[in-house]
Amino acid sequence: MLKIIPLGGLGEIGLNMMVFEYKDTAFIVDSGLMFPEDYMLGVDYVIPDFSYLKQKKSILAGIVLTHAHEDHIGALPYLLKNINLPVFGTPFTLGIIKHKLHEHGLLASTSLYEISPEKNLRFGPFELEFIRVSHSVIDGVGIAVKTPVGTIIHTGDFKISHTSTNGMLTDVNKFALFGERGVLALLSDSTNVEKEGYTLSSKKISETLLKVTAECTGRIIIALFASNVARIQQIINLATSKGKKIVINGRSIENSVNVAKELGYLTIPQGMGANINEVKNIPDNEIVIITTGSQGEPMSSLARMSAGSHKQIKIKKGDTVILSSKFIPGNEKAIAKIINNFYRLGADVIYEKISAIHISGHAFREELKLMISLTKPEYFIPIHGEFRHLVLHSRLAKEAGIPENNIILAEDGQIIEFDETGGRINGTVHTGRTLIDGKGVGDIGRSVLKERRILSEDGIVTVEMAFDEETGIIIYGPEIISKGFVFKNITGHIIEDAKCVILEIVDEMDAETPNRVDAIKSRVKSALRQYFYFAIKRRPVILPFIIEV
Repeated sequence: MLKIIPLGGLGEIGLNMMVFEYKDTAFIVDSGLMFPEDYMLGVDYVIPDFSYLKQKKSILAGIVLTHAHEDHIGALPYLLKNINLPVFGTPFTLGIIKHKLHEHGLLASTSLYEISPEKNLRFGPFELEFIRVSHSVIDGVGIAVKTPVGTIIHTGDFKISHTSTNGMLTDVNKFALFGERGVLALLSDSTNVEKEGYTLSSKKISETLLKVTAECTGRIIIALFASNVARIQQIINLATSKGKKIVINGRSIENSVNVAKELGYLTIPQGMGANINEVKNIPDNEIVIITTGSQGEPMSSLARMSAGSHKQIKIKKGDTVILSSKFIPGNEKAIAKIINNFYRLGADVIYEKISAIHISGHAFREELKLMISLTKPEYFIPIHGEFRHLVLHSRLAKEAGIPENNIILAEDGQIIEFDETGGRINGTVHTGRTLIDGKGVGDIGRSVLKERRILSEDGIVTVEMAFDEETGIIIYGPEIISKGFVFKNITGHIIEDAKCVILEIVDEMDAETPNRVDAIKSRVKSALRQYFYFAIKRRPVILPFIIEV
């Protein structure tokens, strides 16, 4: 019996991780992270729960990466710290991974192996054949997994376009070839199932960039995702055709460009590249700066430019800033702030909402239908998306001719089984989310997040008081200190009244009461909660520091 177990990515955007298992052999596809949701205060990012993988450690043969985006590779270092597995990826994907593993001190202990559409990979009863796909990062692949019960197609993240800067088009012929041979199940990217029609072509972006740059008289600053090497090459080609120097600025984008150049995926013509420190010596109309920060990241190069704190680049009238990426949900306010700052400094700003300056790396509805018609699967399983995306993709598959009984709508942790009688969901495994906060991995839980939320919304109140151990008389306090609760100069009476509440509790508590200090602490916390909610409708965290001396 073949088991396919999603541990992340089915029910959310990000966290992509899936296990294929047959008898005593298993392998993993992708190990991604997701960025924290609004309620996850202080959390840096989120990775899948590895509990199931730890249980299956003895039969895991390796991990295969489809492409180099964080939602597919970001959790890999944390996985490898738990389970040392061989890692398989295309050259560019491994190039990015090497830097990530080096930062975590794992590069020397990790075995990395290149894969390509030209050679197959075998794990016991599984044979993996790779299929080139076009996406917003280069060197992406889909996977045809040949198993004893049939062939499973995992598309990875993909779009179907007919133009490409680097020639890495989705290999529709190879998908169709598997369709002719017979596909048991298609696992297909659902991210853009809500978008009608087809994705824009890279040619359209080139036309927009050409038009925008032709109208610019000053410096051109273009921000995009660091991994979008194809877009970077487009910009380089356009800039060099106009005789403009190219400056790459930002740690992550410099890393991507260096890896792509080493592998021959990106070329900057001789003499056309410039260092960030040379910007001041180049005429404004002869320079294009390619940078990061298109999502409003607070410490990015673009954010520092907009705030006037970038050491080498000071925004001035005549500059044109282009955000060549989509607004990821949740980042709108941060992006809007940056755009407003640029306008205040005199720059012009071009972004997705006012110009066709970005193309998605995920297939739209017509492309998703085409993938189904190419592969002709017996079963269909939507992957990569929030639950509404999975539902809508299931409906699209039904429209495309897949029988409703053969559409498997699964979520994280559900076991999808295939045998000679067909496919079904049968049981679940433990899954979930592990929160990364600084160097802490998994030590932040719901209770801590709840405390942080209360602190962020209602603040904190501390009560300091000391008693004479022999007489039980107050010798210090009660002193009340509040943070994030009330502005003392305006509502100082609330604090003074709270002190009266505390003194009443002390007066009512007999000096001979057993464990008197602990009893006072407990009653103070309860009474102040009630009083503050009655007086101001807030529930701050109450921390009593009461001692006997």
